[in-house]
Order: sequence, then C-alpha cells, then structure tokens
Amino acid sequence: MRQPDLLRSHLWSFAYLVVCRLLSLVVLVFCSSGSKEIEILVLRHELEILRRNQAKPHLQPADRAWLAALSRLLKRERWSAFGVRPETLLRWHRRLVGRHRTYPHRHPGRPPIPGELATVILRMATDSPAWGYQRIQGELLGLGHPGAARRETAKSR
Repeated sequence: MRQPDLLRSHLWSFAYLVVCRLLSLVVLVFCSSGSKEIEILVLRHELEILRRNQAKPHLQPADRAWLAALSRLLKRERWSAFGVRPETLLRWHRRLVGRHRTYPHRHPGRPPIPGELATVILRMATDSPAWGYQRIQGELLGLGHPGAARRETAKSR
C-alpha cells in the first residue's frame, strides 16, 4: 500500500472512531429517546441516499461509515431500520476499525536467495558431498558473498 493511501485510510478510520464516540455521547445525553432519534437519523440518511436519483442506490464510503457508526449505537433488534443486512453492517464496521490497527505487513522468514547464487551453492554441494554447510558458507565468503550460504539451501541437494 502506498504511503498516501495508508494515511488516507488511517484518517478515515480515525474519523469513523471519532464519529462513533460523539454519537455515543449524544445517546448518553438523550438516553430516554436515544434509540428513536438514532433510527430517525438512519432513515433520514437513507432518504438522502435514495434522493440521488440513481436506479440502484450506491453507497459511498462516507455513507457506509455513517451507517456503521449509527449501528453501533442501536441494539441489534432495532437494526431492521437499516436498508442492509446486519452482516453487512458488521463487515463495514470491521473494515473501518481494522484500518485503524493495520501495520505494514512483513513476510515471515528470511528473504530469498538469488537464483544464480542458489545454483552455485547447489553445485558446490553436489560436487563436494563431504562439505557441510559451514564449509560451503566459508567458500562463499571467500568468493565475496557474505551471509549468502544458508543451511537450508545446502541441505536441499
């Protein structure tokens, strides 16, 4: 993922979490009719989406974030107010929260050996079967390949 895309996804995720917290604060302040007010907000937003004059309503990322944030405030029994399935709301929420906790992925293990170096190692191992990996590694060091010989490659003959 490029750096601007990563930054943008972190900003969206942070904004989503801030909106969730602000909406939960509103519900705490108006706890008597909080769920009804949230349902009204959901329905108003769905009306806004439907008024975009499209054949099939297309939800934009901001719409998904808003609906996912509102869904966190309602009890599951009241999720029928949304125009999407509960699984969809949960998936949107997981994506938005997951972006916030995403770190650059590193592949496990050592980096691969270049192909030509692997063939040199295998040739040394087959030509001199009495040599172990330490001897092959020493020969490679003498040829100017520091740390190139590995036990796994020498054993794969």
